[in-house]
Amino acid sequence: MNQPTPAIVAQSAVRRLPRLALLLLCAAYLLPGLVGRGPWKSADITSFGYMAELARNTEGIARWFDPMLLGLRPETPALIPYWIGAWAIKIAPSWVHSDLAVRIVFALLLWGTFTATWYAVYYLARTSRAQPVAFAFGGEARPTDYARAIADGGLLALIASLGLAQLGHETTPALAQLYFASHLFYGVAALPYRRVGPVIALVVGTLGMTLSGGPTVGLALAIGSAVYMTYERHQRAIRAAEGYSDDESPGFTLGALLTMVGITVLAAALVFGLGLAQWKITLGHSLLSDVRSQAKLLLWFTWPVWPLAIWTLWRWRRQWLERHVALPLWFALVPLAATWTTDFSDRSLLLALPAFATLAAFALPTFRRSAAALIDWFNVLFFSGLAVLGWMYWIAMLTGAPRKPAASVARLVPGFVAEFSPVAFVLALAATLAWCWLVRWRTGRHRAALWKTLVLPAGGTALCWMLLMTLWLPSIDYARSYAPQVRAVAERVGQPSCIAELALSRAHIAALRHHGQFNLQPLLLGTDCPWLLVSPETIERLHTIIRLEHWRFSGTLRRPSSATDDLLLYQKIAP
Repeated sequence: MNQPTPAIVAQSAVRRLPRLALLLLCAAYLLPGLVGRGPWKSADITSFGYMAELARNTEGIARWFDPMLLGLRPETPALIPYWIGAWAIKIAPSWVHSDLAVRIVFALLLWGTFTATWYAVYYLARTSRAQPVAFAFGGEARPTDYARAIADGGLLALIASLGLAQLGHETTPALAQLYFASHLFYGVAALPYRRVGPVIALVVGTLGMTLSGGPTVGLALAIGSAVYMTYERHQRAIRAAEGYSDDESPGFTLGALLTMVGITVLAAALVFGLGLAQWKITLGHSLLSDVRSQAKLLLWFTWPVWPLAIWTLWRWRRQWLERHVALPLWFALVPLAATWTTDFSDRSLLLALPAFATLAAFALPTFRRSAAALIDWFNVLFFSGLAVLGWMYWIAMLTGAPRKPAASVARLVPGFVAEFSPVAFVLALAATLAWCWLVRWRTGRHRAALWKTLVLPAGGTALCWMLLMTLWLPSIDYARSYAPQVRAVAERVGQPSCIAELALSRAHIAALRHHGQFNLQPLLLGTDCPWLLVSPETIERLHTIIRLEHWRFSGTLRRPSSATDDLLLYQKIAP
């Protein structure tokens, strides 16, 4: 029998994943970490600093197109992410902290990413060449049910990706770029089947990427998609001319193709008109070192979807030019190239996760039962072991026993005093019990479900994130926040009229303004403040900048969990 695709799937294998269960899993991944913490170092607090400055803006609309933080422009040339955060701060009720308002809005962006990825995978799986083999006597999976099962697997694969956990819960331009890239992906995937929704998604995705700090990546994705749409339309015309009518998938109209080209041209005009093309090639000095570092990043950041994606490329190797393989492959390759040519390796690779998840989903209908069982047992042991370690070290942190784990925690967060939180304990216990139920459910029922292989990785990742954001949230916030360091500054200086700063990082400036409500002023602009905060990097040339006889060194203020993150404090002496 001639096998047009490697997928052999019966109707019994595409049973629907309960929507309530999927929604609860997404909520369990999105909600933990929203409350009970502040912005973390350093991209998180820096981005929030620019958003807060825009929310306080009194200089008119021109400042919205040129965000500044104490005279410093952002490292990522973005606009829309800072606008979103500033608007969230402005419209939030007075009882909602500004950083919480921003986190809520960015959590909605991640939810939008989940939705766009699900529908993108769904429409790619609807194409005829992605469908499973038709059985001689019937019983193969129906197209819609098959596409829904593959889409469920794609969303589970995205949630399971390790690289999404931290970056997906930060309020940075990278998350906004992920949102817009996923909508661009959805627009191209769904355009043959729908018109209004995909066109809106294409406009939002392409222009959003352009104004979110990733113009070159956005243009590359859009141009590649337009080229592929042209190729696909040409191939359809050739098959029609030769009398073949086996392709049952809807095709692109000329208007849809021209719309895609027009959106790309508009985005390109914005890029060059506003001077946004700032993604410079920054290859390192040692190619071997770059290969090693990028390989390590790729292996852990995209785990566990990259082995499944490679398996898809092998099993579907005769269909590489079909849209369900070619489009996600392109949307994965462009961010991969960006990790090599920019300074934002992990944040560039974040944009590839929806495409990797899509490729991983198409591996599901090609697995043998033995391979699926091996993956399941690995995930059971791996995530159960992580959960046991998380509980054991948390107990050690509270009680001091066992001694070695307690000592390890004390070294990581010196000065932190652990307190028992009943709410965090109940939530963590509920998540652990839900994991135990999921393991029992997976090994006892629904063995034929197509998405079964990715249930445990997604559930295990959500479990670990829940434990981190409940049991471990106070210690993690203590370790990753600038608040302890800012409190140390406040204890020394009180609330002076202003504090001069010299060569402080954007993250320190944002933290001092947010946590301490200090009025910072650049020293080089000629301020008359009674205190001065200096970055240690300028200590060797400090005498060439200020007259040291007018300043008395008051101490070094260190962030407790970092031996290299210091601030030098000087007090002004009356001449």
